[in-house]
Amino acid sequence: MSVPSGPVVSLCKAQGFALAGVCAARASDFGDAWHAWLAAGKHGSMGWLAEHADVRADPGRLLEGARSIVMVGDQYARRGEADEVVEGVGRVARYARGRDYHRVMKKRLFALADALREQHGGHAFRAFVDTAPIFEREHAVRAGLGWVGKHTLMIHPRIGSYVLLGGIITTLDIVPTGDVIEDHCGSCTRCIDACPTGAIEAYTVDARRCISYLTIERREPIDPAFHGAVGDWLFGCDICQEVCPHNSARPPGSPIGEVHGAYGPGRTGLDLLGVLGWGSADRSGELSGSAMKRATLDMLRRNAVIAAGNVLRAEEDAALRHRIGEIARDPDEAGMVRDAARAVMERD
Repeated sequence: MSVPSGPVVSLCKAQGFALAGVCAARASDFGDAWHAWLAAGKHGSMGWLAEHADVRADPGRLLEGARSIVMVGDQYARRGEADEVVEGVGRVARYARGRDYHRVMKKRLFALADALREQHGGHAFRAFVDTAPIFEREHAVRAGLGWVGKHTLMIHPRIGSYVLLGGIITTLDIVPTGDVIEDHCGSCTRCIDACPTGAIEAYTVDARRCISYLTIERREPIDPAFHGAVGDWLFGCDICQEVCPHNSARPPGSPIGEVHGAYGPGRTGLDLLGVLGWGSADRSGELSGSAMKRATLDMLRRNAVIAAGNVLRAEEDAALRHRIGEIARDPDEAGMVRDAARAVMERD
């Protein structure tokens, strides 16, 4: 017998999730497209995405006997709030400005799973946030949390796309919630047009060209052809979200949700000259409890060199130029950091 979804959604809301819904644990409708995307190499160096491709396409392979998926969303930023651009500061993507969402969401999802397990003994419940091989956005759409935009991120009609997703897959049969929200992207191509590297085509992204991938996931040198496009981004990129009409400002009093306390207010960026001087202890101290720890010290310093080079394109900064020159000449410097510095010095 199916269990009504209402009480389950109420438990989710009691844990402070901005969005919650339930869908059936059925196979993906995009398995063929996913395999084609992988075959084209558009996942870049993220080899783990191909390791469990079949599991990702079928939730039943993730949890034997799976019947339902409870999907939740945390709001990490408010629509319509623009960043102040500060010269010499490398910007950080909004999702990483507060505490690490993996920890923040998992703690509450584990509590939710425990509550459901107590109510429905004999059933299995597995929580996931970002790391399990499952198409979170597809299931979130099925659960009525929003639609997937042309930039491939989920958009909620009120909150926008500044939402982090997680969920629980279970053997419990729960009645799905509501209807799927219609795609409201229409003929808009703002995200596609605004992407500095041309990474976005409608409803698909070539990770190899994406600034978020380049600055967060790529553990090798970044092609100098992309250096200028990186702009002042130190970790991640929000450009495709910033230009989206569904993230634009709304009239005062509009119901645009509230940011979970764990995510803000946080630092919008880090001083580039400071990051160029970091050692391991500096990184650990500055990024304690942050999702930015996804990037190694060498990756962050490589990113800082590239962003600093773009500062020098706009205006002279003697301290930044001197530091980049030191890195470029240092034989003991990490290769990808030194290579980035040499590319900056050769360009300028």
